[in-house]
Amino acid sequence: MENIDYIPISSLNQYAYCPHRCWRMFCAGEFVDNQYTIEGTSLHDRVHSFGEQNREEIWQVRAIWLKSERYKLIGKSDLIESESGEFYPVEYKRGRKGEWDNDEMQVVAQALCLEEMTGKIVTKGYIYYAQSHQRQPVEISPILRQQAINIIDRVFDLLQTGNQPLATYQKRCLGCSLYESCLPKIAEKVSRYQEVIV
Repeated sequence: MENIDYIPISSLNQYAYCPHRCWRMFCAGEFVDNQYTIEGTSLHDRVHSFGEQNREEIWQVRAIWLKSERYKLIGKSDLIESESGEFYPVEYKRGRKGEWDNDEMQVVAQALCLEEMTGKIVTKGYIYYAQSHQRQPVEISPILRQQAINIIDRVFDLLQTGNQPLATYQKRCLGCSLYESCLPKIAEKVSRYQEVIV
């Protein structure tokens, strides 16, 4: 694999969801749409029109690029808000809050970039879930920061080496657009396979 200068902010979300999915998307270049990805793309197409506005005391800017030299992250934000001199990211997602915390990793990665770009500590962010029309607060705690930094290291290693993580079947596999490519249950069956010698 070639030397990687920056990793996409979105790769943290994918890795936290499933390292094998992250490998397929960012190393093998695989991506397949399903109803969830199409809905997500449609939502982001609406959100990602650059613009800024003031809503009462809150300044908002959409679709700006975020970058961190320290963590070697890059990506486009959905929405950045500033209130009373404090900045926080708002990430848009198509559904409603699920069982997994991978969306939080994307918000923390954006916060790390914002801190470096503004010189201010970012203590919170939000995930806006379009299906429920609700914002879910994300406290940028030391524990969440460290989890994100650990994932950054793992993603860098994944992209540098190209080593493919094993596909392991989990409940979350059922909603994955790459399920048919990955076939995680097959790996489990093959590992249990024994040839009968007569």
